[in-house]
Amino acid sequence: MAPPAQSQKSSSPSQPSGKGEVSDVKMQLRQLAGSRAPGTDDSKRELFKKVISYMTIGIDVSAVFSEMVMCSATSDIVLKKMCYLYVGNYAKNNPDLALLTINFLQRDCKDEDPMIRGLALRSLCSLRVANLVEYLVGPLGNGLKDGNSYVRMVASIGVLKLYHISASTCMDADFPAMLKHLMLNDKDAQVVANCLTSLQEIWGLEASTSEEAAREREMLLSKAVIYYFLNRIKEFSEWAQCIVLELVAKYVPSDSNEIFDVMNLLEDRLQHANGAVVLATIKVFLQLTLSMTDVHQQVYERIKSPLLTLVSSGSPEQSYAVLSHLHLLVMRAPFIFSSDYKHFYCQYNEPFYVKKLKLEMLTAVANESNTYDIVTELCEYAANVDIPMARESIRAVGKIALQQYDVNAIVDRLLQFLEMEKEHVTAETLVLVKDLLRKYPQWSHDCIAVVGNISSKNVQEPKAKAALIWMLGEYAQDMQDAPYILESLIENWDEEHSAEVRLHLLTAIMKCFLRRPPETQKALGAALAAGLADFHQDVHDRALFYYRLLKYDVSVAERVVNPPKQAVSVFADTQSSEVKDRIFDEFNSLSVVYQKPSYMFTDKEHRGPFAFSEELGNLSIDTDLANDVVPAQRVEENDKDLLLSTSEKEENHGSINNSSAYDAPSYDGSRMVGALQPQQDLVSLDQPPPANTPASLAMDDLFGLGLPVAPSPTPPPLALKLNAKAVLDPNSFQQKWRQLPVAASQEISLNPQGVSALSSPQVLLRHMQGHSIQCIASGGQAPNFKFFFFAQKEDEPSTYLVECVINSAACKAQLKIKADDQSTTQAFSTLFQSVLSEFGLP
Repeated sequence: MAPPAQSQKSSSPSQPSGKGEVSDVKMQLRQLAGSRAPGTDDSKRELFKKVISYMTIGIDVSAVFSEMVMCSATSDIVLKKMCYLYVGNYAKNNPDLALLTINFLQRDCKDEDPMIRGLALRSLCSLRVANLVEYLVGPLGNGLKDGNSYVRMVASIGVLKLYHISASTCMDADFPAMLKHLMLNDKDAQVVANCLTSLQEIWGLEASTSEEAAREREMLLSKAVIYYFLNRIKEFSEWAQCIVLELVAKYVPSDSNEIFDVMNLLEDRLQHANGAVVLATIKVFLQLTLSMTDVHQQVYERIKSPLLTLVSSGSPEQSYAVLSHLHLLVMRAPFIFSSDYKHFYCQYNEPFYVKKLKLEMLTAVANESNTYDIVTELCEYAANVDIPMARESIRAVGKIALQQYDVNAIVDRLLQFLEMEKEHVTAETLVLVKDLLRKYPQWSHDCIAVVGNISSKNVQEPKAKAALIWMLGEYAQDMQDAPYILESLIENWDEEHSAEVRLHLLTAIMKCFLRRPPETQKALGAALAAGLADFHQDVHDRALFYYRLLKYDVSVAERVVNPPKQAVSVFADTQSSEVKDRIFDEFNSLSVVYQKPSYMFTDKEHRGPFAFSEELGNLSIDTDLANDVVPAQRVEENDKDLLLSTSEKEENHGSINNSSAYDAPSYDGSRMVGALQPQQDLVSLDQPPPANTPASLAMDDLFGLGLPVAPSPTPPPLALKLNAKAVLDPNSFQQKWRQLPVAASQEISLNPQGVSALSSPQVLLRHMQGHSIQCIASGGQAPNFKFFFFAQKEDEPSTYLVECVINSAACKAQLKIKADDQSTTQAFSTLFQSVLSEFGLP
C-alpha cells in the first residue's frame, strides 16, 4: 500500500513559507493603518507579534518599516512597545529608515501619557545614529524637567547614551550640570541613582582631558555627597544600593569617628536579603578598616554570620558566588572561621563546584582542635561514588597532613585508602604518600610496607605510576621486590605513553642500581638503551646523561643521582601574596569568582602564552620595513585555523632525534645492539674518557649494550647556503604548512641581550633577513611573540618553514620546523638557532 500523501504544512509565525508572508503582513498593516473600527488594536497586536517573531529568528522584515510606523499612531502601550522594539532593531543599520521614525517619536515624547513619553524617549535615544543627535537634545532637555519620575529616570540614562553617540553635543548642551542638579535634589531615588550612574561614567571619561570634569568626579567622593547617599540608601532599589555602596567603598574618611559613622549607617544592610547588597556592604566595611587591625578583625567576625546565611540560601549559582567571597576571607584569616568548620561540610545535593570550594575551605580552617573531625568527614567523601569528589577529598586530607596537624592519624587514614582497591582512590593516595614522604621521611617504614603490596599493573594513571616508581627508587633498599618491579616496567617501555613516567623510571632504576647493583644491572642496561632510542627529547637526554655519567665515574654518578636529601619544609603556593592582595582589592567582582586579578582575564597579554594565535588574521609587519624588509603579507581570515595552531596533533617523531649523531646504542625493544661513536659529549664532564677506552668497553659490556665497532670518521656536513632573494606568497606558505609534517621541534634558550633588544619585532625581522631568513607573519605582545619564517636553499626549490614562539620573560624560544627536504632539516635547524642566538649581540 502506498503511504498517504503528506498534507501541506501550514505557515506559522516562527516559520514563514517565503517572502509572500512578509508581503501579506505588509498589506494587512497598510489596511489597518488608518482604520478606527472596533477591534483594530487587537488585529494590530497579532500582526505586530508576527513581525516581531520574524525579526527574532533573523528574517528581514525591514520592508514593513513604514507600515509599522503608521500603525504606531495609537494609545495602546503594548503596540507602542512592540513598535519601538522593531524600530530600535532596524534603525542602527538603516539610518535612512531611522529618519522616518523621528517625527512620530518626537510626537510621542509630548504625549499626555507619561509611560508613552518615557518609552518614546528611550527609543529615541536608542537609535544610535550619529546624524540624528540634533533631534535628541530637545526631547532630552524636556525629559529631565518632566514632572513624572519615570520620564526623568529614562532621560537621565538617555544623556549617557547621547554622550556615547556624540560627547561634544552632550557637553555643549550642559546635560551633566542638569544631571548633577537632579542627583542632589530629585525626590525619586531611582532618578538619583540613574543620574549618579551617568555622571560617574561621563566624568570618568572626561577627566583625562578636562580639569573641570576631574574636579566634578572628585566631588562625588566628598563627605557631603557620600552622607547624602547614605542617608537615603533605604529608598534605593537593590541595584541602586549596590551602585551607591560601590561609590562609598572609594571614599576615604578623615578620621576613625567618621569610619564608625559610615559603618553604623550601613549596619542594617548586612541583614539584607539580596546577596549583592550584602557583599557590597562587606566591601565597604573591609576597605574602611584596612588600616585598623583590631577593628578589621572584628569586621570579619561581624560579616561571618551574614555570609554563612547567604551560602545556605538561594540557588547553587548564588551560593557559589557568595562562597567564593567567603573562601577569599577564609584564606586571609582562617583562624576566625576555624570554629565554623561544620558550615563547610558538603551536602549530598550540592553541585561539584560548590563542594570543591568547600573542601578548600575545610583544608584552610583545619587546626589542632578540629583536624580529627574534618579528616573524618573527608574520609567519608573519599568513598563517594562521585569520582571527582572522591579525588578532591583525598587531596584535601593530604593537604591537611602537610600542614602538620595530627600527622600520625592522617597517615593511617591515607594508608587505609590504599586498601580500598579502587583505582582512582589508589592513584590519588599514591601521589599524596609521595609528598608526605618528602616532608616526613620518618614515616617511610609504615608507608613502604603498604605501598610494596600494590601491583604496578593496577596503577595506570601517569602521576600515580610516577609516584610509585619514585618510591621504588627512593626506598629500594627497604622494598625487596623493587628491582624486579622496575624491570617489569622497563620491559613494557614501548607501551608507556607518558614521558613523565619514563623519566621517573630512568631515575628510579639508576637509584636502585647504585644501592643494589647485582639485581639491577640488566634492567639498567635495558632502560638506558630504551631511553637513548626514545623519541621524546627529555627522555633521550636524561638517558644519555646517565650513560655518560656512569662512563665517567660511578661514584660521581651516585653523588649526582642519589645525594643526601633534606626533608621538604614548605611546598610552594600556587598564588603569590601579591596576587591574593590584588584579588582582595577587587572584592565583589568576578576576580573573586575566577580567583585571579581582573587583568589576567581582561588583558590580552595575560590570557596565556598562545592567546594571540586565535587572531592570526591580524598578523602583519609594519609598513616601516617596506624599504629594507620583504613585507609580510597579511594572513587571510579564513586561514586562521591553519597557521600556527597551538593545538596541532601532528606527530613529532621526526628526524630531530634520529638524525642526531649522539653516541648512543640502538634499541629494538627486545634486544640491545649498540655502536658507540666517538662524538662530542652533550654533558661536559672534566676530561671524560674516550668511548673506546677499556673502561668504556667494560661498562658497555656490563650493561649488555654491546661492543663498539670502530667506525670510519664521518666527514663534517657541508654548510647550508640559503637563497637571499627567496619569495613565498602566503597561500603557498599555508598550503605547505598544512601538508608537511613537523621535521624538528624543540625549545632553546635566548641570550638576555637578544631578549632586551626585542623591544620591537621589526628589529628581529631585519636581523633574520640579513641571514636570508624571511618573515611572512608576526604577532603577539610582550612577553609572548610569535613569528613565521621561511627560507629556501640556494639553487634548489627546497623550502623551510619555521614557527618561532618567543617568551621574553623566560628567555625561551619554541621552534617548529617543516621542510620539503627533511634530510637537511638538522643543518637548517642548526643554522636557524645560530642566527637567532646572535640576535642582540654587539
